[in-house]
Amino acid sequence: MTDCCSTGKSKVDKYEKLTARALKEIKFKNNLTEKEKAIADDFMSMAKNYYSDAVHFKEKGDLLTALAAFSYAHAWLDAGVRARLFDAEDDQLFTLP
Repeated sequence: MTDCCSTGKSKVDKYEKLTARALKEIKFKNNLTEKEKAIADDFMSMAKNYYSDAVHFKEKGDLLTALAAFSYAHAWLDAGVRARLFDAEDDQLFTLP
């Protein structure tokens, strides 16, 4: 494996672990309206779908697409935090408002 590929794999592994941890820690805010709950459900669904896609791409050896998909998954979680749909306290894991 070339240095470039091993660096790419280590980045993919890092973002996979980071996003998996974020998915486990994220919680919906209390007292969301029905509309907000529907939006939060959509954000969470998008994050989980991108995470699942990323795992698939990683298993196929498509590291660039896997990294992009892990990044998109995490971005959906960050967007939900910034929109105040999700509760989060860890500023190393999420972009807090």
